[in-house]
Amino acid sequence: MSEQLLSVGIDIGTSTTQLVISRLVLENRANPFSVPRVAIAEREVLYRSDIHFTPLKSETVIDADGVRRIVEEEYRKSGFDKRQIGTGAVIITGETARKENAREVLGALSAFAGDFVVATAGPDLESILAARGAGADAYAREHHTDVLNFDIGGGTSNLALYSHGELVRTGCLDVGGRLIKLERETGLVTYVSPVLRRTGVCPPPAAGERAHPEALAPVVEFLTQALEQAAGLRPGRDKLDALLTEGTRWEPPDRPPVCSFSGGVADCIYTPQGDWRAYGDIGVLLGRAIRESPRFRGAQLRAGTETIRATVVGAGSHSTELSGSTIFYRNAVFPLKNLPILKLTEAEERGSAQALEQAIGAKLRWFADEGGLSQLALGLRGEENPSYSRVRELAQGLARGLEPLRRAGFASVVVVERDMAKVLGQTMAPLLEGPVLCLDGVGVDNGDYIDIGAPVANGAVLPVIIKTLVFNK
Repeated sequence: MSEQLLSVGIDIGTSTTQLVISRLVLENRANPFSVPRVAIAEREVLYRSDIHFTPLKSETVIDADGVRRIVEEEYRKSGFDKRQIGTGAVIITGETARKENAREVLGALSAFAGDFVVATAGPDLESILAARGAGADAYAREHHTDVLNFDIGGGTSNLALYSHGELVRTGCLDVGGRLIKLERETGLVTYVSPVLRRTGVCPPPAAGERAHPEALAPVVEFLTQALEQAAGLRPGRDKLDALLTEGTRWEPPDRPPVCSFSGGVADCIYTPQGDWRAYGDIGVLLGRAIRESPRFRGAQLRAGTETIRATVVGAGSHSTELSGSTIFYRNAVFPLKNLPILKLTEAEERGSAQALEQAIGAKLRWFADEGGLSQLALGLRGEENPSYSRVRELAQGLARGLEPLRRAGFASVVVVERDMAKVLGQTMAPLLEGPVLCLDGVGVDNGDYIDIGAPVANGAVLPVIIKTLVFNK
C-alpha cells in the first residue's frame, strides 16, 4: 500500500527567495513478516515558483513581511493550500542567515506547513544541501570518483567535496555574483561588498561610478582564480585564503576532482547571458569567466541536476521506520525532533579513540551558529561483531567527542546502522553525564534530520522518522 505526501521547500538566500512543492509517494518495502520500512518510491516536482530577489530592509535586516508576501503569493499561484502540505523545509542560507532577524523570519514562515525542518543553514550545512541537490554525491558514488561542488550564490560559494559518495569536507568562500551591485540601465555601481575592500588586492570600483566589463575584469579574475585554487587547479592559495569566509577552512583536494557547479551563477556558466548587466550585478561576468577559464576547461566538468534550485529542491520528506531492538537510553526526554545528522566517514569510524574525538570535534562546528552548538545526532555505520576492547575504544572516543554537546546542555544521541547500540550505549553511559541515547537499525546520512519518538513495544524499540532531503534525479 502506498501513500502520497506533499512537501514544500522554501529557500531564502542572499540573492533570491524561491519555493518548490513536490509530491512524494511512500511505500512499505518490507515483506509482511518484517519490521515496516517506508521509503520514497517516487518523487515529482509539482510547482516551481518564480525566483524573487530576497527583500531586505537594510544590509543587515531581512524584510520579513516581504518574504511572507512572496510565499503567500506563490502558494496562491500554485493552487495548493498550506493545510495540504505534510512536510518540508524552510532554509535561510548564505549571508541572509547572518541577518539580525533571521530567526524571526523562520518563525513567521514555519506556519506554512505541518511538520517542518526549520533551520538557518550555516555554510557547512548549506554546502551539503546544495551538493546533494545538484547530485554531486550520487555522481561520485555511481562513477567511483571525487566530485567538488561549487554552489555559487550572491554572496558566498559553498564547497563540498565527495569521494566515492562519501562527504570528505566542506568550505565556504566569499565569492558571489552580488558582491558588486549596479543599475541595470546605467551601469552605475550601487553597492560594493566589504569583502572586496578587505582583500585590498584588486580594488573594486566605488559606489556611484559607472562600471563596464573591462573595469570589473580584475575583480572577476581574482574571484575566479580563488575558485581554481580551491579546486587544486591553480598553484598557491593566496587568493583562496584572502576570500575564505571568516571561521572556515579549506584544503584543496590532492588530485583534480570532477567539478560541479550549482547556485545562481551556475546558470550563467551553463546558459550564457548576452547582457552582462542582466541581473544588476557581476554574476554574468563571473559565470563567463569560469566558463572561459582554461584551468576549469581543462578539468572534467559536470552540469549539476539542479543549478539555482539545488538547495530549495531539498525539501524535507518523511521516511518512517523502527529502530533495532538493541537500544540504550538514559534520562532521554521524548520525542526528540528535527535533530540534524552528523555522520562520520568510514575511515574516521575506524580510528582510535583519540582520532574519533578529533573527528567529531572538527565536525561539530558544521551545526554551530551565532548562538553556539545545537542538538544533533551522531551517525555511525557500526562494526560487525566488534570485540569488547574495540567497543570500549569506540565509547571513549565518542564520549570525549560529544563532551562539548553535553556541556552545552544537550543529550548525547548516537544512531548506528549495525546491531550494536545496546552494548555501545551501556559502555558510553558511565563516561558521560546527562541524557544518553543510542539506537541502531537505522541508516542516516549528512543532510538528513531525525525525529525519535517515545519507546514502544514495552520499551523494546523506538519509532523513528528520517527526514531525508528530497532531490531530483
